[in-house]
Amino acid sequence: MSGLSLNSIVGNVKNLERILDNLKDGIVAHDFQRRIFYFNSEAERITGFSRENVIGKDCHDALGGPLCGARCSFCGESVDLAETTSYQTNIVTRSGETRTVEMTVSMMKDDEEQPFGVLAVFRDLTDLLELRRKAGEMVSFSNIIGRDVKMLDVFQQVRDVAEYDFPVHLFGETGTGKELVAAAIHNESQRGGGPFVPINCGALPENLIESELFGHVKGAFSGAVRDKKGRFELAEGGTVFLDEVAELSLEMQVKLLRFLQEGTFEKVGGEKTLTSDVRIISATNKDLKKEVKAGRFREDLFYRLNVIPIILPPLRERRNDIPLLVDHFLDKCTMRHGRKSPDFSKDAMSRMVAYTWPGNVRELENAVQFSIVRCKGKTVMPSDLPMELGVVQEESVKRGPTRKLEDASVREALVKTGGNKAKAARILGVGRATLYRFLDDHPSLADE
Repeated sequence: MSGLSLNSIVGNVKNLERILDNLKDGIVAHDFQRRIFYFNSEAERITGFSRENVIGKDCHDALGGPLCGARCSFCGESVDLAETTSYQTNIVTRSGETRTVEMTVSMMKDDEEQPFGVLAVFRDLTDLLELRRKAGEMVSFSNIIGRDVKMLDVFQQVRDVAEYDFPVHLFGETGTGKELVAAAIHNESQRGGGPFVPINCGALPENLIESELFGHVKGAFSGAVRDKKGRFELAEGGTVFLDEVAELSLEMQVKLLRFLQEGTFEKVGGEKTLTSDVRIISATNKDLKKEVKAGRFREDLFYRLNVIPIILPPLRERRNDIPLLVDHFLDKCTMRHGRKSPDFSKDAMSRMVAYTWPGNVRELENAVQFSIVRCKGKTVMPSDLPMELGVVQEESVKRGPTRKLEDASVREALVKTGGNKAKAARILGVGRATLYRFLDDHPSLADE
């Protein structure tokens, strides 16, 4: 008898299932109607859902919503899926816990090369990322560079607020990366695959800002030759980032407040009331409480926006991140121009670290680019730096980069590293000898 027997075929299928069940990756497969027909053991462990409860069901119904969040290709009227797509996202488990996973989604084809379903392979990164953060080994998070204690706290706040749709307000000086943090919150959330629409409220002309935010209908004003969608409508299912929100006029603040309260708006010149499902993240470099007291910002709008405040540290308060950022900008220039960028000499780097950086990370990037152009050799020297860095006191340059240690930051670093002083010193951005001297002067910390 030629060919495989029925028992052999059944045995091969069982063996394949055993192999897939022993993988450290979760595997979910569904057809174009989103009906799940495969769900392995690791998928059960990561999501908390059992295969008996999901097989044969619409994945959105079975898993409490799209596993891919806003990146789902099966939420619209037609399927929009590339051959293979990979990304990092957050999923919500059956118990309501948020887990960070690395997801790869691929189109499945039959013997005739016709698409018939989708295979999603995902790996849980949550514990690994948390261990790296606690050990001080995390140097970047969602395109944000930093390993200073204050930046690690920002990373954790981003992960925490990403789980919810509450409004977030970012406060930080110009150039501290408020838009990067807003984008990170968006990308880490379930809205991550949806649109991220930034709006610079201070850059839009007063007579056009309402149209930009809410859109207008044809004939609403001179030059309105067609209907136009506003930023809130364009951001449907995603996030609107209102940068420099303190620059909005009191009249526009009233209209924004209404949208935040009711989720509705009207286009300029229109009579129809529209809705938009968006998350609001706002930012400013001004103290909104002082703006409220001065009568320039509505108190009720302040409380609507400032539900979850996040303060971004200026670069001068995380100086140990400067060499890391310099390397990042050098690599960025190398990739952009296709040729190796020069290194920074020890003296040049010392000047970079000693400088106060009033323009923060944005100014630092500009300084790196200036130095690359100015440098004629393989190493950036102090003479290649921008003029303002030349006024750094020579004495501070000779001493090299220093960082003032505080009881709270040292205690936190020691807790995170389980008392490992070498790792704690790396987190704090100081040498081990500096930390040891500090602990000698503060014996109560060493004994904790």
